[in-house]
Amino acid sequence: MNFRPKRIKLAAGTIGALTAAVLAVSTSPAAASGTYSGRAYVYGAGAFSDDWGDEGILSTSTNTYSNATCLWQKILWADGFLGSRADVDGIFGTGTRDATRAWQRSRGLSDDGVVGKDTFAVADGRLRDWDGNGALDTYDGEPWNFSVWRDSEGRYGFNDGYDNKRLAGYDYRTCS
Repeated sequence: MNFRPKRIKLAAGTIGALTAAVLAVSTSPAAASGTYSGRAYVYGAGAFSDDWGDEGILSTSTNTYSNATCLWQKILWADGFLGSRADVDGIFGTGTRDATRAWQRSRGLSDDGVVGKDTFAVADGRLRDWDGNGALDTYDGEPWNFSVWRDSEGRYGFNDGYDNKRLAGYDYRTCS
């Protein structure tokens, strides 16, 4: 009895399964964006006008329920693409996706409805130091503004709908 063909098939199947598992673990959507910083928060250092070009992905399937999504929704609201502050809930659903597509089109970006490094990089061009103290304090939207800051560790934060200070984290949702 020759078991060689069965052993070869078993070995090939095992190698294939292991390869697929390694690829699945090593290429999460945020890592696939090319230059994602890998941090748990929206992060920046140095000049705040170029902080967000290495951020992770926000979409209907990635970081869907998060404070980073709240920050993005505040940007959409400030730029007139979400109807009201009540739409800022930290859930990246179809309404946020559609508003993101419209925002992307208005800025000449690919309108895929996914917030990645390119979309974030355009948004950080609206970060301002309105009080002139050298520190970031505002997202200057059209037609609205909102308070945003970067703490001493480089983590971005914002005030939620109840004026509570929140950090823009990717893996939790406490905003309202």
